[in-house]
Amino acid sequence: MSEFKQAIVRAYEQLFVKTWSPMMGAIMIAFFCILLETWYRPWGIVGGLRNWADWFFYGIGVYEDAPPHPLYFSSSVLNIGFIWGAFIAACLAKQFAIRIPPTLEFIKAIVSGILMGIGSALAMGCNIGGFFVALHNLAASGFLMMIGLVIGVRLGLSYLFWELEHLPCGGGKEIGFPKINPLLGILALVGLIVATYAYFHSDLDNGEILGGCLIITAGIGFAMHRSRLCIVNALREPFMSGMAEMGKAVSVAIILGAIGVAILKYQEIRPEMMYVTPTFGIGALLGGFIFGLGMVVAGGCGSGSLWRVAEGQLKLWVVAIVFGLTNSVIRYLFAEYDVIENGYLGKAIYMPDYLGYGGTLFLITIVMVLWYIIIDWNEETNKFVMEL
Repeated sequence: MSEFKQAIVRAYEQLFVKTWSPMMGAIMIAFFCILLETWYRPWGIVGGLRNWADWFFYGIGVYEDAPPHPLYFSSSVLNIGFIWGAFIAACLAKQFAIRIPPTLEFIKAIVSGILMGIGSALAMGCNIGGFFVALHNLAASGFLMMIGLVIGVRLGLSYLFWELEHLPCGGGKEIGFPKINPLLGILALVGLIVATYAYFHSDLDNGEILGGCLIITAGIGFAMHRSRLCIVNALREPFMSGMAEMGKAVSVAIILGAIGVAILKYQEIRPEMMYVTPTFGIGALLGGFIFGLGMVVAGGCGSGSLWRVAEGQLKLWVVAIVFGLTNSVIRYLFAEYDVIENGYLGKAIYMPDYLGYGGTLFLITIVMVLWYIIIDWNEETNKFVMEL
């Protein structure tokens, strides 16, 4: 093999086969999140899942009004792009396979999906919209949800340790496609380019906007799968194994994203209250707790569940479906009883209104650096690691 061909092989291995470091993934994801918000809107997961679930309930006659079309609704397109990008990454890395878990895992998927649906309805976002992107958008509710997530994660770990001791579970099957995986990845990449082109050249008023949303979130999905970045891992491992690499990466991604979005809002490129939800109170705190408990049992957070869907994890398919259906029902009930409008979930607190932009970025940076230092210290000492 010529040296040039060897260089091509090495480049392919580095980009598409070898797992990226979580820090590299975090930096890439922060960049894409800023790019997406510059293009049109913040990244989110729950709105797309709810849109798909709304169509199900509308189809069976539970809801009277038809929801927005999934291909013309930005929240849905964000999820389509995210899954598409993760699928491309999984195939090019020869990691796409149909993975069938034991029966107990399917039961856990249903229970955890319900918990994640309830928690995300209360917080008006999952770990992405309610925590990660909320802090990018300088919303105080992001801090409350972080506290709730950590508490829920610890309780969820207590259950998992109990399960390991009392409900040993083995088995599961995997149906792999190693020979055709790269071909599927190339076809999916071509399909993504064609779909993006179709949006940009369609007659839709927002066609270009949707095309940009599709391709940018495909980048997020690709980067998240290649780095295997997962917020449930970032919050779980300091208490489970002591490992801090993922948690450090998420901390850096939050700081970078907050700086980028602060510039957009300070320059009035995006509205200040964009993605600042009225959940600073019971909504973010209790929602974070319930969601944190559910995502640990699920083995994937809002984003982590979807990129694992893209690599063929059937348990996470069930999680995502039940998650979306539950969120749809709860939000439907909230609308019926004006729960959000009456402020029962909390207030919309935009931190620069109280601290200014400099003070807000300082606070976010200090909290994230402090978390970084604590989990790094814990990695050496195991002070917070729970005993099995």
